[in-house]
Amino acid sequence: MSSKSNLKINIKKIDAIIVVVLIIIAGLVLIKAGYIFPFQEDTFEPEPDDEIKPTPPPPPTPPESITMGYMRAVSPEDEGVHFDKINICREWWYFSAVFDENSDLNGWVVSISFNHMARGDLIGTSKPDLLVITLHGPNGEEYGGMINKKRGLGIIKQPTLKANSPGVNIRYEDSWAEGQSPEWHVHVEDNEIDNNHDIIIDLTYFAPFEPVWTIGDKAFEISRSNLASYIFTGCKVNGKVIIDNQEYLVNGTGHHEHSWSPNMVSRGLINGWDWSHIILENGWNIYYANYYPAPQFVSSLSSKINPYGSLILTTDEGNTITILDNINPEITKSNDEIFPFVKIPLEIDVNAKAGLSQPLLSTYNIEFNINIKSENSYDKIWKFPTYVGMSVGRSSVSGTIGWTDNDGYHELELNGIGTQWNMRALL
Repeated sequence: MSSKSNLKINIKKIDAIIVVVLIIIAGLVLIKAGYIFPFQEDTFEPEPDDEIKPTPPPPPTPPESITMGYMRAVSPEDEGVHFDKINICREWWYFSAVFDENSDLNGWVVSISFNHMARGDLIGTSKPDLLVITLHGPNGEEYGGMINKKRGLGIIKQPTLKANSPGVNIRYEDSWAEGQSPEWHVHVEDNEIDNNHDIIIDLTYFAPFEPVWTIGDKAFEISRSNLASYIFTGCKVNGKVIIDNQEYLVNGTGHHEHSWSPNMVSRGLINGWDWSHIILENGWNIYYANYYPAPQFVSSLSSKINPYGSLILTTDEGNTITILDNINPEITKSNDEIFPFVKIPLEIDVNAKAGLSQPLLSTYNIEFNINIKSENSYDKIWKFPTYVGMSVGRSSVSGTIGWTDNDGYHELELNGIGTQWNMRALL
């Protein structure tokens, strides 16, 4: 019995082995035929968007100037009128802006100025109160102009331009500006300034940071000065422009400048200037100014003495500033057709470095090289016996800035749009 039972057990084992082999063979056949897929462990592969991308380092910024607190502060009295004093003969309030892509007028520039000129500035006209309103577009569009009118001396005949204190409070007929730092409201309109178009401009300026004094004792020490100028740069500008009853909403970046000077600064001492307020594509702002201390008939194309020339850069809307005092401009092209007696520049190459009074900034070997090219401008000339020419408009700017710091040498390309104002007097 035992041998028979062992035989049965062996047969059952063989049968089981055969069944297992058949199952394995059948499974392999089914897998190869594609009816059964082999087991694969689930794995997670992150989507490309889930991958952590490294944050690019911020672009380098040039070294900033060390400025004392009094160089960056104005009072409501500073913003107000000064020509009511007997020793002040000239005072200007100037507003400019470049409109951006959030505007209906992208790439356009505006220049507005209320000017209490000295009576000898426009000699022979008896009209020293000047208003400037200009609009210039990227495709040659031009609106506005400038007009000068008489200044009354008393109760019977009031001056065309009126101003009060404290704060900015000026009026030129239907045009006006008012406010105190950090915000001003500017409204201009004049049916005489552009005979072909009706223009109304209404803008609000907001300065996120304090100004900087560029001329006068306050640029060096705390005191009152009869010769002074300060600028707010990196202002946020918004409002509307109405041209021939068509309204355009505008936003952009602007500058506000206020200057005054005494009787001793005659037209014979300051016979010309080049101003430019520039907005770069990277968001930086540049203010460039150069004054010509001699009449044009005895001066060269560039001023060899620049006691009041300066270039000011801000990379953060005016919070920090870099001031370069060693200015070397070269006028490479002038307008000899519209201005036969006075040569208004069309293109200027400006080289700027730290001056002798800036030893700390000089250690960075900082250097600007920019080209300012007039693209579209309103030109005005007062002929005999005045012989004064002015040009206000839109300019393109290109160039480089370089400096050395702990990270080595940096050089950046600069491109942007600016407003410009050039003046020349023959005598």
